[in-house]
Amino acid sequence: MPPRIDVRRFVRRNPTIVIGAILLIVLLMIALLAPLISGDPQRLAPIDRLRPPSAQHWFGTDNLGRDVFARTVWGGRISLLVGFSVAAFATVAGIGIGLLCYLSGWIEAVVMRVMDGLMAIPSILLAIALVSLTQASVATVIIAITIPEIPRVTRLVRAVMLGVRERPFVEAATAGGSRPLKIMWRHILPATIPPLIVQATYSAASAILIEAGLSFLGAGTPPSIPTWGNMIAGSRVFLSSAPWAVFFPGVSLAVAVLAVNILGDGLRDRLDPRLSRRM
Repeated sequence: MPPRIDVRRFVRRNPTIVIGAILLIVLLMIALLAPLISGDPQRLAPIDRLRPPSAQHWFGTDNLGRDVFARTVWGGRISLLVGFSVAAFATVAGIGIGLLCYLSGWIEAVVMRVMDGLMAIPSILLAIALVSLTQASVATVIIAITIPEIPRVTRLVRAVMLGVRERPFVEAATAGGSRPLKIMWRHILPATIPPLIVQATYSAASAILIEAGLSFLGAGTPPSIPTWGNMIAGSRVFLSSAPWAVFFPGVSLAVAVLAVNILGDGLRDRLDPRLSRRM
């Protein structure tokens, strides 16, 4: 029989993970159910422009009469898609490049100098440059944000690799004639999973913020696609007369980043053996 999980004990010992997971699940469910719980985010109603929150428009309307609630819900889809996609792609690429450094010393030297060069460039500037050179789209934004995140994951994998390959069981496997690929698969890669899970949450939170910043600057997704960043940018002129048009997407952005960061903190405390023993 599979072991039973004491839910109450898990919640009591891991409140940060539970809170972060609940917030994130709620945001994901709202984003996935956007077609059912909200209307058309692009529907224009000039006669209803800058209306305050009401029973008809829960979050009010913007300067073009568009429903802020519908646009906020649909905008969550883009932000969460970008965040999770960047975290997944950066993690996979970082694992591949980081483990490649294990095969040869000169490969490690070349790869790490390239990673150092990428990290020397501010991520948002690199993303702006890449988006400016290509057509604005969600895929372009994901690629533009993923590239600056890869060096961080690569350096993390390399740091874990340097610590693990000096341990006795890896030295024993090497002395026993195990191939480098087998050592990477059986010993190096499993040791990188816990820190990479934590790093993936921080990459997702960073990606959500960068995407919002790019959209706010007009260098992200096209204006026809509702995102929290371009909603804030389009309504900032009307902040004094219609603060709800900026407040609700701003709060949604803050809650999404907070949920991911809380989950990351909880996972770090649980997966780090030193912190786990101390707690």
